[in-house]
Amino acid sequence: MSSQVVIVGGGVIGSSIAYFLRASDPTVSVTVIERDPTYAKSSSALSAASIRQQFSTPLSIQMSLYGIEFLRDIGNRLEVDGNQPSIDLHEGGYLFLATPAGAVTLRENHALQKSLGADINLMGQDGLRAKFPWLNVEDLVSGAYGESGEGWFDGYGLVQALRKKAQSLGARYVAADVTGLVRDGRKVTHVVASNGEQYPCDTVVNAAGAWARRISEMMGIDIPVFARRRSIFNVSSPARLTNCPLLIDPSGVYFRPEGKTYITGTSPSEDNDPDDLPLDEVDHNIFDEVIWPTLAHRVPEFEALRVENCWSGYYEYNVFDHNSIIGYHPEIENCIFANGFSGHGLQQGPATGRGVSELILNGKYSSLDLSDLSWNRILENRPIVEKNVV
Repeated sequence: MSSQVVIVGGGVIGSSIAYFLRASDPTVSVTVIERDPTYAKSSSALSAASIRQQFSTPLSIQMSLYGIEFLRDIGNRLEVDGNQPSIDLHEGGYLFLATPAGAVTLRENHALQKSLGADINLMGQDGLRAKFPWLNVEDLVSGAYGESGEGWFDGYGLVQALRKKAQSLGARYVAADVTGLVRDGRKVTHVVASNGEQYPCDTVVNAAGAWARRISEMMGIDIPVFARRRSIFNVSSPARLTNCPLLIDPSGVYFRPEGKTYITGTSPSEDNDPDDLPLDEVDHNIFDEVIWPTLAHRVPEFEALRVENCWSGYYEYNVFDHNSIIGYHPEIENCIFANGFSGHGLQQGPATGRGVSELILNGKYSSLDLSDLSWNRILENRPIVEKNVV
């Protein structure tokens, strides 16, 4: 009898897990329950859809190195009936900028990234001025630029490609909300859905993104993951910025090209970042008071900006340490959690899908060991310190 896996959530994490499971073992029964089959409110579709290796922890760097390898070969990997998907991957690079206060951290991070094989170039003020003549570097001392392997892509396209490939391999997608979980001791035996059906499971995966906390509560598990709204602004400008990367200002404000326009955003201050704010609202104050002044300072030509469009999406924010939680919880022996990616889910989705499928099928990781991201660090109060949180 084949093993039955039920995945709660069909975004990039859930669909990646479904794809790797069916590609690795076609005898496994995979059912994905997705509450929003249009993905209109999914983080996968509403994010800035980018990938970088410029992290300060080895595992995050390694996950994204595999992520870029996967994205580069997505046409072959996720081909269905001769149709190769395209996600418009543009390796325009990330550019992290540092004032004197951040120079040592940037240099330390760069050394780690290079040691793991990331193609990152550390530049001084003169190098920044030469490479990016439109950039105001007067208050900067250095910048780290991804020469290759970093950039942006079509996040919605990636989710659709993973979903279609998983379905072509035999994964079943159900359009419903999960309303309950049936437990028998230390196991979840059935997933109850809003369509009135109950889905038996040998393994259940919580990949519910911004709604992960609600699913965890159904099992009696308190997970430190909350839905935090992030507003993104699409702006036009007469500025023509050659070699424009995804730029991270020392303030945390970012921008990147989007065709002939740009998208930009930033995280609100910690004391003004409540949970579960409505997605149909946009934080215009943060643009007027923080983003625009920062952009105009960093790129003088951005003084003339116009907002063309704006929207909000959720980060599934791990308030414990901003890193994902992947693996089993000791109280429930057949539930795997894959939650709390805090804005990094799209780029870490392929490595997560591969790793979780290994954990389900083999009981251990065989490619990249993700055990540092397990529940143990949460329960033992050992946060992972990531210095490059955006």
